Amino acid sequence: MKVNGTIENIIFHNTENGYTVMNLETQDGEVIAVGVLPMLKVGEDVELDGEYVNNQTYGIQFSFKICKSLPPKTTGGIVKYLSSGLIKGVGETTARLIVSYFKEDTLNVLENEPAKLANIKGISVAKAMSIANQYVSVKNMQDTIMFLQEYDITLKMAMKIHNIYQDKTIEQLNQNPYKLVEDIEGIGFLTADKIAVKLGLPLNSSFRFRAGVLHVLKTSADTDGHTFLPLDEMYINLAKLINIDEDYSKILENVLFQLQIDNLIKKENLFDTECIMLIKYYNIEKNIAKKLLLMSDFNHRHDRDLDFDITEFERINNIEFHEQQKYAVKTAIDMGVSIITGGPGTGKTTIINCILAIFRKFNKKVYLMAPTGRAAKRMSETCDKEAKTIHRALELEFGNSEYFKYNEFNKLPADVVIVDEVSMVDVNLFNILLRALPKKCQLILVGDKDQLPSVGAGNVLSDILASGKIASVLLTEIYRQAKESLIVLNAHAINKGQMPKLDNSSKDFFFINCESQTLMLETILQLITQRLPKYMNIEPVKIQVLAPMKNGVCGVENLNKNIQERINKYEGANYELVTERVTFRINDKVMQIVNDYSVEWTRSLAEGGQEKGVGVFNGDIGTIESIDIFKKEITVLFDDGRQIVYTKGDTNSLVLAYAITIHKSQGSEFDVVVMPIISGMGKILTRNLLYTAITRAKKLVVLLGEPKNLARMVHNNYTRNRYSALLQYLNEESEKIRNLFGELD
Repeated sequence: MKVNGTIENIIFHNTENGYTVMNLETQDGEVIAVGVLPMLKVGEDVELDGEYVNNQTYGIQFSFKICKSLPPKTTGGIVKYLSSGLIKGVGETTARLIVSYFKEDTLNVLENEPAKLANIKGISVAKAMSIANQYVSVKNMQDTIMFLQEYDITLKMAMKIHNIYQDKTIEQLNQNPYKLVEDIEGIGFLTADKIAVKLGLPLNSSFRFRAGVLHVLKTSADTDGHTFLPLDEMYINLAKLINIDEDYSKILENVLFQLQIDNLIKKENLFDTECIMLIKYYNIEKNIAKKLLLMSDFNHRHDRDLDFDITEFERINNIEFHEQQKYAVKTAIDMGVSIITGGPGTGKTTIINCILAIFRKFNKKVYLMAPTGRAAKRMSETCDKEAKTIHRALELEFGNSEYFKYNEFNKLPADVVIVDEVSMVDVNLFNILLRALPKKCQLILVGDKDQLPSVGAGNVLSDILASGKIASVLLTEIYRQAKESLIVLNAHAINKGQMPKLDNSSKDFFFINCESQTLMLETILQLITQRLPKYMNIEPVKIQVLAPMKNGVCGVENLNKNIQERINKYEGANYELVTERVTFRINDKVMQIVNDYSVEWTRSLAEGGQEKGVGVFNGDIGTIESIDIFKKEITVLFDDGRQIVYTKGDTNSLVLAYAITIHKSQGSEFDVVVMPIISGMGKILTRNLLYTAITRAKKLVVLLGEPKNLARMVHNNYTRNRYSALLQYLNEESEKIRNLFGELD
């Protein structure tokens, strides 16, 4: 239903997201209206589209989803409107002067004949133009946001669009709404297509095909991790997207040609196949290949007796390295770029500590980094030296994924950089890191090549290893102490395609036979609330459930709802915020599910004071500290100490995290992991997935399900193919270097 009225008072307004509570005077009296109210002021007439709701705390309210600005009709309304703070330098006195002079024609004068304002005593020509320009600017923004509201575009995204196109926004969208796909991060083909259909653009428009090609390439990167697509596969995906029957080969040929001219895509022959890729990924993977080979070319060998240093480290720490592990230390110390890879219990952390001890003797400035906050925190604890996320180490600035304090023009002051959990690093983040490193900086990459690939695009670790162009050491020998852990032994057995030991005789690895998902769910709830807290002397919230899928009885979403009801029950309106997707409560464990480079955070420092920064990232886990029901805000304390306030428009990037998918667990380590083993698609329930889940556990693993389903996962060695060009580019660039030096000789 629609309600017309005048804004009498704004009770609360959140500037960033536009969430507003206001008094609205209508023909039927006064109404409290709640919703997104962009850039409107007291005294303005509005038309709201929504419904009356009964709020548990504040009573009857009109909750609106669409708000249209209507110019004030009366001179009193115009005075209120102009003096409400809309225009800098116009208070009530000036507003009354203007309105008394132009009466009901005031707004028309401001928009179309601003020079007339200078006829009023006290208003110069310069001030007249300033008043008019501010009025027109705000009106254009309002018109834009109102226009975009009709297409279900959020206020935050509408502001982003307006910042790009300014007063040409509506004109641009009417001409070619598909341009949004190219210019606005976060706007996809489907949103642009919805606008285009309403505006009447033809389905065979070249604009539509152009946007479709870009959408297919972006989606394949974001969803499947591809940095390119074979041309034939791109055609198939595009046909599904645009869904028209006529022959469009000529249109598409012209579109692809123009996209190359505009430097948005690149056609490449990759692995003897004609392929197409976004220019972004072409540049990124080319740069990675060149920079890696350049850094690896520097010789860091020295006269120091590394055998003596390693022996001294063994004596001090009462350990004994295997020859393989000693070789890994020496390689890392000597080479410009090196990789240390191995499964659990193979000594990767101990090797890092030995490398650190030797570099201290060289007075080298060493940075420890990891892709996620949890991985960085764990690295700090095990290495007794501060480790930072890559984003934090490079000092993300301006709330944009491309702007860092340390970059190709301002290099990180590092002699050595050690990156742990490198299997998680995608090509974009790896490129950002490499651009910031000095040429003579040593780079040591540490990770497990058998983990799941990065969530983002690319195959960084596996491509580098496959190229053979970078010095690498594969650790296979398990430490003596690690051999006492069935978690470690079973992880290695699974990785070899062998069934894990399931006799439940150990203290750290258990299998519970459950024949149905319903029984599995109830058993998980018992484990979390009763059995495991008692057995491990641990809080239920510290137990992490890892599930293969989101949906189903034992899917992440259903598990989270049930676990929340058992360990964090509803205790009143002030402790619960109900959103469209999730119900949040104070003390809930939550996870960020998208990268947000603009959100601000604070962190309390041990020595006092606060650190401030920007950025929260996909997979970051924290706990809800407080909920403001009135403002619909959630304050989250993340595991690495960052505190972030989520406003109404941002809560959709949070989910409950009592249970998370195995993909989201990458880079994390939990004391206790509980995992349901279910039947399902072979492309999902793989050995790789099971191995990753088990290696996330530090002290205890509990698997639930049927042995036959466990056996299926162990023997299912399916890995989804990722298209990435880094391997070929490493080989090509290496060949160029070899030919160059051959000519110089």
